[in-house]
Amino acid sequence: MLTYVFNIIITVRTYFTIYYEEDFLREFIRIDYDKLLSVVDKEHFENILFDLSMSSYTSLSFLIYPSMFIIAVLIISFYVIVRNIEYKNRAITAHDEVKALSVEVMEALAHTIDAKDEYTRGHSVRVAKYSKMIAEKMGLTDKQCEDIYYMGLLHDIGKIGVPNEIINKPSRLTDEEYDVIKTHPLTGFEILSEIKSRPDLATGARWHHERYDGTGYPDHKSGEDIPLEARIIAVADSYDAMTSNRSYRNYLPQDKVRKEIEKNAGTQFDEVSAKYMLAIIDEDTDYVLHE
Repeated sequence: MLTYVFNIIITVRTYFTIYYEEDFLREFIRIDYDKLLSVVDKEHFENILFDLSMSSYTSLSFLIYPSMFIIAVLIISFYVIVRNIEYKNRAITAHDEVKALSVEVMEALAHTIDAKDEYTRGHSVRVAKYSKMIAEKMGLTDKQCEDIYYMGLLHDIGKIGVPNEIINKPSRLTDEEYDVIKTHPLTGFEILSEIKSRPDLATGARWHHERYDGTGYPDHKSGEDIPLEARIIAVADSYDAMTSNRSYRNYLPQDKVRKEIEKNAGTQFDEVSAKYMLAIIDEDTDYVLHE
């Protein structure tokens, strides 16, 4: 039956190519043989072509039974479509698996960074979550929201280069020690810039300590010169700092956190990002968004 179907299709294509010039007919009977060969045995297909060249019966069969051509086209088209769907589903599954693995690796790396400081465990994951929530409130695309989540996970990766004795120092930092802390945005940027396929991941690392009024670091950017992703992460980062426990205090009351963000909107924070963070706080009536 398969041989007969192929014979009909090939004969019809030859027939119309020789005797008709209508574009729509040639388009209708065009068959993608590369795709057909991908779903049937190539040797068997070549044998069919040989049989066709040796037989005149097939040509007559089409003329006598023209409806068989339509049936043949439908059968082969359905079969090719089903196989293409299967291939596409396999590709999607593989893509999803790679994506899930990438996220898990980034989250594991974030946990490793946070583990350097016993008081910041979970910080990067929370910052990533809050950043994505702000982005969603702002109406950014799903891809933008995902990208901001990834940037949030890795925003503090530069702290790998900061000595543990400085990070875990229980007393106030000296000016020299604070200068060392302030190197982590550039260190993080240098590390993430090595990921050639995703250079955007370095955005949050480099500029999340910039301030909207231009008094931040490391580049003293201001206003909208600071990338939007970094402006969002800056708000989320400060929110988590205030709502996390420290060696010298517990997390702050929600009303105090809200007042701080509201007070610093337009100076430390981008006003738009701060506005949406405030909306998230107002929706968190049970105050669950803290360490």
